[in-house]
Amino acid sequence: VYDRRVCVCVCWIQLASGHYAHKLLNDLMEEYSNALRPVDDTDKALNVSLQITLSQIKDMDERNQVLTTYLWIRQVWYDAYLKWDKEEYDDLEMINIPSDLVWKPDIVLYNKADEESSGPSSTNVKLRYNGEIVWDSPAITKSSCVVDVSYFPFDWQLCNLTFGSWTYNGNQVDISLGMDSGDLSDFVENVEWECHGMPAVRNVMMYGCCSDPYTEITYTLLLKRRSSFYIFNLLLPCFLISFLAPLGFYLPADSGEKVSLGVTVLLALTVFQLLVAESMPPAESMPYIGKYYIATMTMITASTSLTIFIMNIHFCGAEAKPVPHWAKVLIIDYMSKILFVYEVGENCITPESERTPLYPEEPLSDKSYYRDNCFQDSYHHHDDDHYKYIHALICMSVLQVVNNIQYIASCFREQRATCVKAAEWKKVAKVMDRFFMWIFFIMVFLMSILIIAKAS
Repeated sequence: VYDRRVCVCVCWIQLASGHYAHKLLNDLMEEYSNALRPVDDTDKALNVSLQITLSQIKDMDERNQVLTTYLWIRQVWYDAYLKWDKEEYDDLEMINIPSDLVWKPDIVLYNKADEESSGPSSTNVKLRYNGEIVWDSPAITKSSCVVDVSYFPFDWQLCNLTFGSWTYNGNQVDISLGMDSGDLSDFVENVEWECHGMPAVRNVMMYGCCSDPYTEITYTLLLKRRSSFYIFNLLLPCFLISFLAPLGFYLPADSGEKVSLGVTVLLALTVFQLLVAESMPPAESMPYIGKYYIATMTMITASTSLTIFIMNIHFCGAEAKPVPHWAKVLIIDYMSKILFVYEVGENCITPESERTPLYPEEPLSDKSYYRDNCFQDSYHHHDDDHYKYIHALICMSVLQVVNNIQYIASCFREQRATCVKAAEWKKVAKVMDRFFMWIFFIMVFLMSILIIAKAS
């Protein structure tokens, strides 16, 4: 029975409150107009307090330089014609009414970037007995934001959200800050951007069209890009691919794949460069990652050109000139030791006197020795003419064989000289390959350190 009485009392109170609220709304709207500024003195400015809560960063379009955000906008002002004595209405202090029934300030986003009118939704307002109106409304805004991609993907962006009245000047509607900065307590974390603050500032601006001042509130979003995705998908593959370029010099020239490796690496870097260019706005300032790609591609082009030059040296044939003396001293004698380039069976601890030459020389027999010895032996030891004749025939046969052997030996000498010359050019090419390999390794390492230092 007691619970039933309590329930009946609560229902009666609600019915009574609803009756007074209905009567209050009719009394307030009887002679009210939402077309004019609700002030007693038209010479006085109406103060509007603005407070922004950032709920979510929906998108950042770097190419079109548009920031899409989800905001909660709170506007508070006092309406001089919407007051009542709460004692006359059963101590009713606040009612919720549609926002279309009351006057609202025409505060808009100055730097909006969408064609459609994006503003606060037509939600209800809270009306208190002293004339205070609190209007909370959500809004999805698209604002222009100047994106600086010089330090991409380690960049910071400063995006402004500027709010102000479109038709009322500062002498009619004075906009003030509800808080010193935007509220981030309900912010939903973004997968690409970190929000490090949203400071606000109030400005009084003078425009060329009007002589009166205009007040505006500017919120600055401090955004930092999350770089992990770009490090693992753009930077790290580029680092690894760029380190393949110097290895083209270590590849043997006889393999026939030295130039193919350089061209393949160049094409791979071109693909990554296109991926970066598609996501960046067309601007004069190129990001450091783009500069790194261009520098690496230039280096690979240079390495491929040098590879072609060295391969021409490696395949010098019999028609080539001998290796110049300065090249033998500088490249074969000194640089080969510094770069640890040795032939098969030769190492860094082998003494110079024990090293086997590329093609050792062999002593050649003297044809005149056989001829003189043969005829002298026939002349001094034999008097028989028949024997001399036979001996002369034998000597002539021996001399003919010696002549043939000498001819074959001379051919071998020429072939050996050609092989020695070709081996020297091959060693020059091998030393140059090793030298440029270390040079390009150092260049790649320094460029990688430079891009990391610039990013940090």
